[in-house]
Amino acid sequence: MKKVELLSPAGTLEKLKIALDFGADAVYGGVSHFSLRIRSGKEFTFEDFEAGIKYAHERGKKVYATINGFPFNSQLNLLKKHIVKMAELKPDAFIVATPGVLKLCHDLAPDMPLHLSTQANVMNVLDAQIYADMGATRIITAREISLRDLKEIKKELPDLELEVFVHGSMCFAYSGRCLISTLQSGRVPNRGSCANDCRFPYEMYAANPETGTLFKLEEEEGVGTYIMNSKDLNLASHIKEILDSGAVDSVKIEGRTKTAYYAATTAKAYRMAIDDYYADKVDSERYQYELQSLQNRGYTDAYLISRPFEKHDTQSLDFTMQLGTHQVSGVVNAAGTHFLCKYKTLPNDEMEVVFPLGSEVAIVDNEIGSTYERDGKFFVKLKQLKAENGKVWDEVHSGNVNPIELPTKFPSYTFFRIPAHPDMNTAPKK
Repeated sequence: MKKVELLSPAGTLEKLKIALDFGADAVYGGVSHFSLRIRSGKEFTFEDFEAGIKYAHERGKKVYATINGFPFNSQLNLLKKHIVKMAELKPDAFIVATPGVLKLCHDLAPDMPLHLSTQANVMNVLDAQIYADMGATRIITAREISLRDLKEIKKELPDLELEVFVHGSMCFAYSGRCLISTLQSGRVPNRGSCANDCRFPYEMYAANPETGTLFKLEEEEGVGTYIMNSKDLNLASHIKEILDSGAVDSVKIEGRTKTAYYAATTAKAYRMAIDDYYADKVDSERYQYELQSLQNRGYTDAYLISRPFEKHDTQSLDFTMQLGTHQVSGVVNAAGTHFLCKYKTLPNDEMEVVFPLGSEVAIVDNEIGSTYERDGKFFVKLKQLKAENGKVWDEVHSGNVNPIELPTKFPSYTFFRIPAHPDMNTAPKK
């Protein structure tokens, strides 16, 4: 039986490795401004991207290269060179957004599988067929599509792969076709430099053009003025419905510019959900425990399961971002022997351990610290904060770059976390 693919974001080489190690079957990312995430594109060099492809292929996993920006005429020659150079790195597919770029990729890299970006807004069989005829092997469907429409497309085009978003930020505009950022700051969303203006609070006014009088409209208590701030997508509790449809070949997580902890936690949560599905069991509480630990704008199941007009809870009106249930306190180095502090840490602080599924860490109790399990979770306590250079600290903070010794070896890029306290949450609220 062919299993659904879990596809995670890779904003840097480190995040690429983490996503794959924590359960992703494939990752997507890009180099340069032809990717729809300029910031992550700048953080990925061609050398790093090639190293990431090698890392994935050595583990039997895949990398999809994003060339999904909307180019200007003045960029076309540069785009052609970019396509050829990216093809030489041998990723497993290109992700493209426009018919012209799709044709260009087919001409310049004829053996490269082509995935059509969600920016193309495919919602129906007719559009899917057109792009399939043009050479697309996979359609990343519009985020506004329903599961019922996905099933119709798969029924008519059974050989065409379909990919859907199941987690991450949601755009206020229809499939990301937004000009708000362009209007206010000159940063063009569909060329990768969105300023997220929809996440800001806004004040509303009523004007009388005859007199020039301007009245500020007062906010009703508890309503809020983040009037365009969409909640984040979270479909972990709906994986059974999605996979039961038989229409979905790949489930995708948004977030190339988000943290390494986000890459790890989302990959782990959805890996658990998918594996549980094939084991004929569901434990939504387990998946949501992980996902609720992340910063978020509130969660919604959006439109795949329910139609837009059926829902009125898809916006966070009174805040832009909130901390999750946990705060990351440290991350283990690649060797697995030390960790770097990401939050204030004192001797004997209890830290929950987040490592890839199937990992094993020894239960120890020595002069450095102890590891132990409780209620199905794994914890570590450090009796002393001993740096790699031998210095022992009374406490360490996120600004301390000294690797701190661990009592036993952990998997690379394991995370330590502690429960978040209310005073940690600095998200602006009305």
